[in-house]
Formats: sequence, structure tokens, C-alpha cells
Amino acid sequence: MLKKWMIVLIGFFLFTLIANAQNAYLGPQLGWQKAADADNSKFMIGGAFRLKLSQAFGMEASVNYRQEQYNNGAVTVTSWPVMVTGLLYPIPVLYGAIGVGWYNTSFEYSPTILLLGDRNETEQKFGWHFGAGVEIPLSGSVESPNSILTADLRYVFLNYDFQKMPGSPGLKSDFVMFTVGLLFNL
Repeated sequence: MLKKWMIVLIGFFLFTLIANAQNAYLGPQLGWQKAADADNSKFMIGGAFRLKLSQAFGMEASVNYRQEQYNNGAVTVTSWPVMVTGLLYPIPVLYGAIGVGWYNTSFEYSPTILLLGDRNETEQKFGWHFGAGVEIPLSGSVESPNSILTADLRYVFLNYDFQKMPGSPGLKSDFVMFTVGLLFNL
């Protein structure tokens, strides 16, 4: 019963935010990300929904797809980060960002590691992030543009547990991500 009331309360809160928002935007995102100890940097793809609550405050919800490899391909990590970010605009085109993320992550181990008795797994984990970015109006007025170009750099704190890989508990999986989005006014 409490769960149902929490869902109704959160829904009401989100509806109120959207109704009072000055502008709402939706569109695709492309990005680049690199974890501290990952083998290589990778591109990522996703989408974002952004609300401008006032000239100084906003919110963004985004979903992306990312994949990376560790320990010379011994493990492949695939994740669907769902991020909620608060945006603070000191000037209209520049913003600071801070938020949380939920990461549904799959670990696929190489056949050598699977022979040791381990198996592929999926886990959910929470992390947090901060960063900064720019928001450039492309069409319409500066106060209420029809479309915006966004670009930001975020540092994400998310440490995976690599205990199953021999000699790897010290691997760092926090990552830096750079995203560019083209968002359209709803």
C-alpha cells in the first residue's frame, strides 16, 4: 500500500514540475566515455529529457547505452545508465550539473575466466556524478528556443567489484563522459 502511495506522490510531483516548467526539451545524445582502468575509450548513444524550471534551475533525465572492456578483454561491461541531473545556470548558456544514476550492468567474462567456475552476471548499482556544460539556442528566442544544442563533461563515481578476475580488485571504473545533445522543445 505504501508503495502505491509513493508512486502516486512521485507522479504528482513530476506532473507539477512539468506543468510549471518554462520549457521542456527531448532529443538524442551522443557521447564519449572512458573509465579510469578500462582498455579503451568508447562512444555511447542515448536520449535526454530536459526541463527548464526557471532561468537559473533545470533538471535532466537521460538514458544511455555504454560498453567497455577491462583487463585486456577479460571482461566486457555493458551498462544502461539512467541519470537524473540537477542543472544550475549561473548565466543562460552555462550550467553546472550534479545528480545520481542507476546502472543496470551486465558483466560478460572471457571463456578463460568462465572455466574457473564463474559465470556472467547482471547487477544494478547507484552512482553519482557532477560536471558542467553549455546550452546553445539554435532556433527561436533566447528565452524560449525551439531547439538547443547541449554539450557537457561529467565525472561519474561508480566502482564495480571485479573480485572474480584474478589480480584485478584494484581496477577503477569511475569514468569521464562527454555528451552532445540536440534537444527539441515539446
